[in-house]
Amino acid sequence: MATETKQLLLEQGMAMLLRHGYHDLGITAVLEATGIPKGSFYHHFKSKEDFGLQAIDRYMEEVHAGLDYSLGDKSLAPLQRVRRFFELSEEKYRTQGYLGCLLGGLGQELSGVSEVFRQKVEQCFFEIAQRIAISLEEAIERGDLAENTDPQKLAELLVNCWEGAALRTRLRRDPAPLREMLDFYFRIASA
Repeated sequence: MATETKQLLLEQGMAMLLRHGYHDLGITAVLEATGIPKGSFYHHFKSKEDFGLQAIDRYMEEVHAGLDYSLGDKSLAPLQRVRRFFELSEEKYRTQGYLGCLLGGLGQELSGVSEVFRQKVEQCFFEIAQRIAISLEEAIERGDLAENTDPQKLAELLVNCWEGAALRTRLRRDPAPLREMLDFYFRIASA
């Protein structure tokens, strides 16, 4: 029961953080949305900051599951696996009203005011790029990318471009920036 309560709070919190951001998120609103008493919140989280950081951890569980699913599909070529991860991410964004990436939103909102959040979000982006770089290394070995390609830098560039496109998608509530970015990136990367 305690684990279910914590998961419910985190799931609701992630959705509210995506919609409203950290500063506009009230713990009372999360409690009202879940019907969970205040004492239960503080049983699982030391503070609002702790809640936000654990929401990021929960979000990253989903991201890693998506990476496992996409990058682990050996029936696809490495570049197709990488692209598939981002296409699935775009589909998730669609179901959420094109509000973009929780990491990107929190990073933009908090990186200038909270060193803890800045480091946490940066570490998450690094982990994503690192996992993608493994598939890009495989693409180099297969001859799908130039031999002199730096897979880590190319993966970081992809994450950076994706996050910029996710912001534009959020502003427009339209997936076109994500799709255009992916088309451009993979056309140039494999040229």
